[in-house]
Amino acid sequence: MVDSTLCSDYVVFMHWCGEVDAQLQRRCVRHILKRQLPDGGWNIYYGGPSEINASVKAYFALKLAACSVDAHVYAGSACDHHAPGRDSADEHVQQALPRIARCVPMEIFAGDSAGDGASAELGSFSHLQNVVVEPAMLIPLSIINHFKPTRILPGEKQLHELYPLGTEQADLRLPRSENFWTWRNFFLRLDDTLKFLQPLRIGLLRQRALEAAERWMLERIREGSDGLAAVYPAMLNCMIALRALGYSKTNPVYAKAEKDFNGLFVNDPDDFRIQPCLSPVWDTAITIISLADSGLSPEHRALQKAAEWLVNKEVRIRGDWTINNSYPEASGWAFEYNNAYYADTDDTAMVLMALRLVSTERLAVTERFVSSRAWVAAQFPMSRRRLGGLRQERHDSVVGRYAVCGSQTLFSIPPAAT
Repeated sequence: MVDSTLCSDYVVFMHWCGEVDAQLQRRCVRHILKRQLPDGGWNIYYGGPSEINASVKAYFALKLAACSVDAHVYAGSACDHHAPGRDSADEHVQQALPRIARCVPMEIFAGDSAGDGASAELGSFSHLQNVVVEPAMLIPLSIINHFKPTRILPGEKQLHELYPLGTEQADLRLPRSENFWTWRNFFLRLDDTLKFLQPLRIGLLRQRALEAAERWMLERIREGSDGLAAVYPAMLNCMIALRALGYSKTNPVYAKAEKDFNGLFVNDPDDFRIQPCLSPVWDTAITIISLADSGLSPEHRALQKAAEWLVNKEVRIRGDWTINNSYPEASGWAFEYNNAYYADTDDTAMVLMALRLVSTERLAVTERFVSSRAWVAAQFPMSRRRLGGLRQERHDSVVGRYAVCGSQTLFSIPPAAT
């Protein structure tokens, strides 16, 4: 069950573009209000408590949509009393709002392999964290950060009431740790430094980086991908970045990005909502495993058809992970219908387990994947390069055992010595 933040963000996006679909906005507002909690706030998971980020986003979206004053004053009170140990909403909102302004320096993508080197390291690290690849988030944000395409809101749509003490003399930066030498303080000071240097913009380097970032992004939203990384945050950031780059609504590149994004809409007449992504590959593999384990014959037509569909969804494009792997062929599966650059270990493992249960003959298609043990390690360059030795062997062993789920092995990885 999705939370309200997706519809909240989309309402804000429509107003930023100046292209508000009134009917769609009404459906988003109904979705937001339907998920408002009795205490006036919004949560980020079903049954959870009010959460400040979700509450501020919902409050802002309702205000932009000219929702009734009573509704968003109620939400504003939630922002205030859901700040544990604080006297007002000021400090809590300071935690929530400035995060959108983190400095993403464009120059880190200035190399010839801008879309491959730095971003691949980030992308591979994201697999280690079992989340969607960070480059798809960061590269559009770096473009947005370069142009800073802000909009001036009329007074009645601004958020001054969330700052009872005012904003003129307030320090809206994230608070530092009490101890001087901490990683938190290091990165916050680095962020301040980058913001200070931002206006300097070394001309040729900045332009080269901007072109590289745009090229990287365009390559990953073409045919074969249902949007950038096929996941909501990256796709929405991509549309904002494209508009900032000057792509019009009718430009074919933007039109495809918008069409892919609209594919996340669930047009339920009783509860319109926006999904964070689609998961057909993962769902199909789990369904095959469930049916096979429940006793359905591996030769059953439904299982055979589902397995054939999975085989046809094999990703053969050398995605971002291949910068760390010289193996000549690519193989694997992604979460979504079409996400060619981001096959991942989780879905590949689940598909292998499903195919194993249906027919061993179908496993022939995975030989390209199995024969390259480095493919798995390539998803984890941070540990592969920096942990090394025994720890890395243990890591590979864990990944291998996870991929076969403790059942009949598809490939052998001996356990690490203790």
